[in-house]
Amino acid sequence: MDGRRIAVRVTPRAARARIEVGPDGALRAHVTVPPEGGKANAAVRALLAEHLGVAPSRLRLWRGAKARDKVFVLD
Repeated sequence: MDGRRIAVRVTPRAARARIEVGPDGALRAHVTVPPEGGKANAAVRALLAEHLGVAPSRLRLWRGAKARDKVFVLD
């Protein structure tokens, strides 16, 4: 799984933090924080790391820093 790209669609300001996996395998991350100052990106990274069972330091945001569609790379 190392070096793998993981696409995630993000919904900020959700009622509760969670990850959903769609029927097609697409990931949706719902985070409670607003998308300001990188807070939502950090929350998505932590939530995704927990979901995958890896340390957050192993995930790096590759694309989509200011977009709802993000791509993380697992190092």
